[in-house]
Amino acid sequence: MAENKADSAAIDIEGLVYHSIKAQMSQDLMSPNCCIFKTPTILSRINKNAYVPDAFSIGPYHHGHPKLKEAEKLKCNYLLGLISRSPSPDEMLKNLTKSVMDMEREARQCYAETVDYNPNEFVKILVIDGCFIIELFRKRAYKKQENDPISTMACMHQFLYHDLILLENQVPWRVLECLFNMTKDPTEKMTLIELVKSFLGHFVSERPSGYPPIQDIRHILDAFRRLLVSSIGEDGDNLLIQSALMPSATSLVEAGVKIKRCESRGILDIEFNNGVLEIPPLDIEETTETLFRNIISFEQCYPNCEPRFTSYAVLLDNLINTCKDVDILRENNIINIWLNPEDVIPFFNKLYYNAFVKDIYYTSLYWKVNQYYNRRWPRWRAMLVRNYFNTPWAILSTTAAAILLILSFIQTWYTIYQK
Repeated sequence: MAENKADSAAIDIEGLVYHSIKAQMSQDLMSPNCCIFKTPTILSRINKNAYVPDAFSIGPYHHGHPKLKEAEKLKCNYLLGLISRSPSPDEMLKNLTKSVMDMEREARQCYAETVDYNPNEFVKILVIDGCFIIELFRKRAYKKQENDPISTMACMHQFLYHDLILLENQVPWRVLECLFNMTKDPTEKMTLIELVKSFLGHFVSERPSGYPPIQDIRHILDAFRRLLVSSIGEDGDNLLIQSALMPSATSLVEAGVKIKRCESRGILDIEFNNGVLEIPPLDIEETTETLFRNIISFEQCYPNCEPRFTSYAVLLDNLINTCKDVDILRENNIINIWLNPEDVIPFFNKLYYNAFVKDIYYTSLYWKVNQYYNRRWPRWRAMLVRNYFNTPWAILSTTAAAILLILSFIQTWYTIYQK
């Protein structure tokens, strides 16, 4: 009896090893094409609403959610408008579907999480969502929005801006590019990346020399991030260990640094020269946190992604610690706040909270600022301002003391001279 139990145990162990453990060990790791992720819980728990769609599901992750079903009618309406410009709409739809079906396997590999849809359902989602995005961008860029169901609703642009920049709400760029090229009119001049910039790019300023070509784009959020990063000059290419810090805006001003608004550069392109810190303007509005958080989430998840935007968040966190710091940036027209001013400090201080930051950029900037800040005169000036000129009463008392000291000196000198 004992021997039978031993044999049974041996058989169970063999089955467990060869049919369960080894089977699990043989599962593939993340595909090299993987670029669309669900935001890690450690990042999303700070503000879950910044990572989930308000009205439009794009791609498979949020497809079918009850609160997003109403927008499916609008997406199909846009698809109909797109193919109706073709001489044969049915044939166009058939060709679009076939082209996406040909890249279905590759598109599926772009998603880090398992896509629980069969090939037909998955392709249907990609075709409808991809054509909706392209038609939406074209309508906005070429101002063809007469009687448009989205442009006539004031809240829709806010919903779309929020939903299109979510990391979980993306369609692979190759799918979008395929649909864009197949439906492109011969008279159309703008490229797909230019359409993205036209719709989403109020954070991206024009450069006098233009933007270098952007290759290997993964999706809309990645395209937008690359537009922002491409605005940085060569000065931002070096790495710096994360122990380096930028003094706060208040400390810099007290040390004699001038903080100046800089036009015609992307928001990441910050420079310091001859005691002047030049910062491009930044609008703090309802969708700003969503944009920042999702780009940081992408940089955290995508393998070997340079933490350019995360470094920008670190820099802003260093600059802004108090209401006085906020006031300095507002007075210099660097930040324009559409939110409650009291929410701005927590916004910046928690922007990259729980993100892993091994290396940060802005090497030359940090070095220049700290070299200037640590010079004797700026440090003495900062000490004088902090200790003797921090309030109107302190200024009056210090001035009065200085005048008394000067008068005493003159009286003493006059008495000695008379003798």
